[in-house]
Amino acid sequence: MKSCSQCRQENRDDARFCHQCGGAFAVESQETVVEADSAPSPQTDAELWKAFIGPNADRYLETFKKFTGPSGPKFALTWHWPAFVFEPFLWFLYRKMYVYALIYAIGPAMAFYITQDLSADLIWRVIAGASANYIYFWHAKAQLAKIKGERATGGEARQQMLGELGGVQPYVVWVGVGLLVLKIGLVVAMSAAISSISAVRRSSTATRRTTSSSAR
Repeated sequence: MKSCSQCRQENRDDARFCHQCGGAFAVESQETVVEADSAPSPQTDAELWKAFIGPNADRYLETFKKFTGPSGPKFALTWHWPAFVFEPFLWFLYRKMYVYALIYAIGPAMAFYITQDLSADLIWRVIAGASANYIYFWHAKAQLAKIKGERATGGEARQQMLGELGGVQPYVVWVGVGLLVLKIGLVVAMSAAISSISAVRRSSTATRRTTSSSAR
């Protein structure tokens, strides 16, 4: 029941006019109903996956089809060039997989420290290239389940969650460029140092030979 603001008469909740004085009730509730009815419907699974992935979503979704079968998710061997060519930990960081970024930041360094073998880095890169798509598939699947599990999440709040948990971190690209420039600088500096040391050794050897010949 709702009360008329003019005569205080009680009326039914769905009444538009007071049955005693004829006064009209506010149509505010009707507008609210119209707005609620016109609100956008929840996104489909495909739209959620695309919104979560962001850049190159279509290519990833095509690859992810290989990981789904009649009996459920399955592993399939795929290849991810960016995770192999660039620093693997940077790619995982770029896609907001922080645990894997930490693993691939520490793992290759520890492997080289233990083995003193430069091929350890290559092995880690091959592993990253072969597993990156599959790891990303499970990461996206878990995060989307978390987002869809928020029953009370509205359209705007859901978009905010998608932005926080999914997508990419563009600044990582510049970090990668900076590391690449640093690596090139180190290689050039090491090459110059090795050349300088070799030149000094050759000069020292020639001097000793000259001194030995003069003594004879």
